[in-house]
Amino acid sequence: MAASGPLASTRLKPNILVTGTPGTGKSTLSQELAQRLSLTYLSVGDLAKEKELYEEWDEEYNCPVLDEDRLIDELEDTVRGGGCIVDYHSCEFFPERWFDFIFVLRTNTATLYQRLERRGYSGRKLDENIQCEIFQTILVEAKESYLPSIVNELESNTPQDMEQNIEKITDHLRNWKPNQ
Repeated sequence: MAASGPLASTRLKPNILVTGTPGTGKSTLSQELAQRLSLTYLSVGDLAKEKELYEEWDEEYNCPVLDEDRLIDELEDTVRGGGCIVDYHSCEFFPERWFDFIFVLRTNTATLYQRLERRGYSGRKLDENIQCEIFQTILVEAKESYLPSIVNELESNTPQDMEQNIEKITDHLRNWKPNQ
């Protein structure tokens, strides 16, 4: 697959977005991929915390609200070089030109519920994240925001799924070629 977008022709390695509902295994998969494939792992949540890239505090969900414009400015130079795996639970605000592959992780709701409860999610926050997975919200966002040919849905319920996903993603990367 040839790269697309104005920045793709200058990249020697592809950029990947791993996205999905919180608790689907994005960070675990992304970190493992970055290590195995010598790619740069970029956790949006960690970067936002480190650089204080927030607009305000959301009292209802007890979490900060990301300043998407500041985040884009912060990541632009790093992503331009290629070879990045970006990990975040949303995707529609990233520039389309940044990514050669989008992987949306999906988890069955019983497994996801347990994972989120272990993280301390409860009440409305827990319910809305489960509904997000049921209604495939992140997958729909990805398909509406990026070329369908670069959006891939991956099951992420077990450690075996993660190994299979690493193999699938590695195969995609083997077939990627920068524009000449």
